[in-house]
Amino acid sequence: MVPQESDWKAIGIHEYKVISTNDIPFEPEIRKICEDNVCRLYGKTWACPPAVGTVEQCKERCLQYKQAMVFSAVYPLEDCFDYEGMKKGHKAFKELCDRLYMLIQKDISSFHLLSNEGCKRCDHCTYPSADCRKAEMLFPSLEGYGINVMKLAQNADLRYNNGKNKVTYFGMLLY
Repeated sequence: MVPQESDWKAIGIHEYKVISTNDIPFEPEIRKICEDNVCRLYGKTWACPPAVGTVEQCKERCLQYKQAMVFSAVYPLEDCFDYEGMKKGHKAFKELCDRLYMLIQKDISSFHLLSNEGCKRCDHCTYPSADCRKAEMLFPSLEGYGINVMKLAQNADLRYNNGKNKVTYFGMLLY
């Protein structure tokens, strides 16, 4: 059984909506952002390409599930250039994903959790020389899977932009 709305709000989820996995917008062009190494994690973590596989492999993995709960969290910024605030929000979102994992693992036997950007759980990732140290808590990148997050938010009827001096992060629970 999937936890209820009060559970989602209690762990920090701002908005969420359940959609069919058929409504996930996979776009190979999105992977180009990863390949251009904009976030500097390409080829450095198990949560990002090329470790996650091709966009087609990622799509196949997602389509093994029937539903996807798309969720977001919003964090304040001092201004639109507040990089430290963005990093703080990113860390808080990763912690939210950990809380979500802990909440659902006891109720849902088969699921896959995707988060934003890569994994920074370990000081030094074992990729590619050894297996992930914390594979059960590895939440791959939405963008790394080739998912257009702006269109995903639109398909789920969630706000992509939550106002001035705020940053919004997205994740997706497939089950």
